[in-house]
Amino acid sequence: MDIATLVGTIAAFGLVLAAILMGGSIMLFVNIPSLAIVVGGTLGVTMINYPLKEVLGTVGVGMNVLFAKALSVDDIIKQFVEFGSKARREGILALESDAKEIDDTFLQKGIQLAVDGLEPQAIQDIMDTEVTYLSERHKLGADIFTTLATFAPALGMIGTLIGLVQMLQSMDDPSSIGPAMAVALLTTFYGSVMANMICMPIAGKLKTRSKEETLVKEMIIEGVLSLTKGENPRILEQKLVSFVAPKQRPASD
Repeated sequence: MDIATLVGTIAAFGLVLAAILMGGSIMLFVNIPSLAIVVGGTLGVTMINYPLKEVLGTVGVGMNVLFAKALSVDDIIKQFVEFGSKARREGILALESDAKEIDDTFLQKGIQLAVDGLEPQAIQDIMDTEVTYLSERHKLGADIFTTLATFAPALGMIGTLIGLVQMLQSMDDPSSIGPAMAVALLTTFYGSVMANMICMPIAGKLKTRSKEETLVKEMIIEGVLSLTKGENPRILEQKLVSFVAPKQRPASD
């Protein structure tokens, strides 16, 4: 679980909730028609913008914000150094049994391609293609949440206009002005919360996750290519370390 996302969510919603409770009951901010306009309307226009399958898939994509498991860069570098040493001693075919024990499917695929004897350029083409389409899928998920964040305030404004029209049409009945005004104000509130506290942060985190995962996969590609070329494990290690920021690089033995 991503601690930053969890702490940020609790802090943001906790402070807003605390401000609401300090001013009165939370039920003052609960209005079903306003929620229907903002949430239902936003989802509806998003489904017009994207295929239904992609919109429904955002549920799983959104879960990656909290539960995505990132590969340890240090572990990858150490693993490749071990693979490089073994390949130089026993040959690249000796890594076939190791490939079956690798948990990460992308890394496993790369090692297996190397063991199968494919040319380095062919391996790079295959793995680059997978990274490209992975990035496209990640970009689509982030784009959908960005679209949700764009439409939510707009639907909030539509709800505000609906509330104002209802209020103006019933000015002769003071008892109906309050509910109409509540719809007018709360739809804008819900739209702002949905856009700025949910959808935009998720889109931003997904973009960050995508960049991190792409970098790790590019590191894996470089490691696999080095193995196929039979490079010295120390040279292989230095190539992989160059992908990491200086402050995050593992300490040299």
